[in-house]
Amino acid sequence: MPSRRTIISLLAFTLFLSLKPSYSKRLFSNLESLEDHDICDHKNLPASHDLRGDQLTLLISGFSETRLPLIRQIAAAYSSLPSIFEIFIIWGNTSTPSDFFRFQNFESLGAPISVIRDPHLSLNLRFSPRGIIRTRAVATCDDDVLVDPASVHLAFRVWQRNPEKLVGFFARSHSYDISSKSWIYTVDPAKFSMVLTKFMILSIEYLFEYSCKIPARARGVVDEWRNCEDILMNFVVSSGARSGPILVEGKARDWGDARNEGGVGREVGLSMRNVEHRKRRGLCIEEFHRILGRMPLRYSYGRVVGGVGEQGMCEKGGDLVLCDQELGG
Repeated sequence: MPSRRTIISLLAFTLFLSLKPSYSKRLFSNLESLEDHDICDHKNLPASHDLRGDQLTLLISGFSETRLPLIRQIAAAYSSLPSIFEIFIIWGNTSTPSDFFRFQNFESLGAPISVIRDPHLSLNLRFSPRGIIRTRAVATCDDDVLVDPASVHLAFRVWQRNPEKLVGFFARSHSYDISSKSWIYTVDPAKFSMVLTKFMILSIEYLFEYSCKIPARARGVVDEWRNCEDILMNFVVSSGARSGPILVEGKARDWGDARNEGGVGREVGLSMRNVEHRKRRGLCIEEFHRILGRMPLRYSYGRVVGGVGEQGMCEKGGDLVLCDQELGG
């Protein structure tokens, strides 16, 4: 039987998932067009001293119109969190009719929610430096992942103490395969060197670094394969921080996970379309290594937890259980 703390945590997360907005706002506006100005011109970006550090901006990547009900639910839930200053849904589907969002109702529990239509299809645009961002930290997340409030709060506190690093909940690793003499993309239970854009927190400065400073050929790989923008960002941040990312323990509802039974939108997830997904991401690592001329990815070990519970074992009801675990009557 789970402990009282676990039960309370699960109940709180269930309540979070079922939140209903208490008031409605028509929040869609065509906030900016990336074709109207040079994204790499510092004059179009806010000064660093004007950026606030007590909250973060959430960037939700959206593409499929069939996922819009889920995106509305996720955005509304995140809008209730005190650590989130503003939410932008970055809409990357250029075939969506221009008047589509006029008939969509985005509802907020606190932080304002807006939609930005990107001018062309590119996964690189989820990392574009945008003059509308007013916080030092940005969190980028997929449109089918909802992290619980306590986990978001913990991850943001960790980032505030380590602003030069990536902080996330979903880890992956790179490795060198001696037999094929090539880099591979993998999951290692003992270490990791990347965190995924399912939910990651990073400094706004890395958006400029990614979009304006690294060789354009690296972003070209992302556009050509429509994949690996998260891997490239891990290259960028690890190169700047000279250390690996930070993994935070947390609870997340992941509708896009293939292990879901009848999960929503599984047919539109980019990573689900190609059975050679992992192989292709290994090729991305190879290409980025070749283009950048170095391997900046660094391994990290362990994860940050919100607290340490009872670790002693006691005999109760004839079984060895955690000492703070209460047995049912």
